[in-house]
Amino acid sequence: MEYRRLGRTGLKVSTICLGTMQFGWTSDESTAHTIINEAVELGCNFLDTADVYSTWAEGNPGGVSEQMIGNWLAAQAVPRDQLIIATKVRGKMGEGANDEGLSRQHIMNAVADSLRRLQTDYIDLYQVHWPDEETPLDETLGALNDLVRSGKVRYIGCSNYPAWLLAKSLWVSDVRGLARFNSLQPHYSLVHRAEFERELQPLCLDQGIGAIPYSPLGGGFLTGKYRRDGALPDSARAEGVRSRYMNEQGFTAVDKLEEIGHAHQATVAQTAIAWVLANPAVTSAIIGANSLQQLQDTVKGAEVQLSPEEKDALDATTAWD
Repeated sequence: MEYRRLGRTGLKVSTICLGTMQFGWTSDESTAHTIINEAVELGCNFLDTADVYSTWAEGNPGGVSEQMIGNWLAAQAVPRDQLIIATKVRGKMGEGANDEGLSRQHIMNAVADSLRRLQTDYIDLYQVHWPDEETPLDETLGALNDLVRSGKVRYIGCSNYPAWLLAKSLWVSDVRGLARFNSLQPHYSLVHRAEFERELQPLCLDQGIGAIPYSPLGGGFLTGKYRRDGALPDSARAEGVRSRYMNEQGFTAVDKLEEIGHAHQATVAQTAIAWVLANPAVTSAIIGANSLQQLQDTVKGAEVQLSPEEKDALDATTAWD
């Protein structure tokens, strides 16, 4: 497993980050712990979660993914300082007026809850999950700065931020002497490029922000299981994949991934991960797994080294204006 610096910081994280959104949703606790064990065994030192995972699942009040990770941490002999634990704040975690958002009030309450569920005394990377238009940036960044200064949080990052807001946030941190965002979680894959590449990518490269893309497999489309003449699975997720990616451009991208993958003895999914990691702005790709087989297959994408010509050929399949 390769390890890269997170943006301009000195923190080194594995190029594969284990995403845990499915814990407590499509994976029970026993399966979740088995997956974490295997990920660590394969060299992954980077785990990503959020306090709201997975409130959309029946019977899940939120915080369940964090709790499963915390139980795993408490039961393992793995030194805490060998793991990079990332979580997020912003979403609705209760019925109170201040149980969501990026106010100082909510951030301070939320970080205490996350620390308790994770059974740790610090969070390596604390990320704002998406913007909060009702809270001034200086209030949010001031609260995050206090968490860094207190040692409860080591680094801060953001997710789902547009370029203008990320740039403004960096400016506020600069002029006020506050901790700055060191990472960005963008939605990015071979079939979803412009949102990141148009403005966020040059900003990240210029400002030393480490990109940690989520959904690098296009919601499963870039695993190769969806084909032009194949039957569509009966699920809401499959319908979303169909509407977004099942078109001539998407299938052409899958065909090229398969062709180039053969040269590396790699699967479509592994080659798609390799493409994401070939981007100089990317630090680590977030992948989830519901089974050891899924995890073991996808992680191998970090070992595939695409030539410049191969990356250019893949780029050409989904070029945007």
